[in-house]
Amino acid sequence: MKRVRWIIGFVLIAAITAYILLQPLPFLFYHELPYVEFYSRGLFIIILCCVLCLFRVGKGPTGADRIVAVDILGIMIVGLCALLTITTRRSWYLDIGIAWALQSFISTLALSKYLEGRGFDE
Repeated sequence: MKRVRWIIGFVLIAAITAYILLQPLPFLFYHELPYVEFYSRGLFIIILCCVLCLFRVGKGPTGADRIVAVDILGIMIVGLCALLTITTRRSWYLDIGIAWALQSFISTLALSKYLEGRGFDE
């Protein structure tokens, strides 16, 4: 049964990725930017990866898997902020990305120490 779920999940992810890569997507970016379709597809791929990471955070078998998923989610959010900074030409997305990276790093350290059973002062 587990193998069937893996196959179904793989086929679903492959179909969504193929749809994103092959189908023209609507976008809210400046039209005079070069490679607008590349940016819009990259945006939707990062959003898809974020959804899959959130699934791993909720369904992770161990605490360590959840911590790794939260760390990867933080990295993808920073990438999303960078992509939005490029496409919308608003620099405050970059500020949000920097703050998110710092918060993600600190939370990963805190959760790792908690799982090891150490105190925060060690």
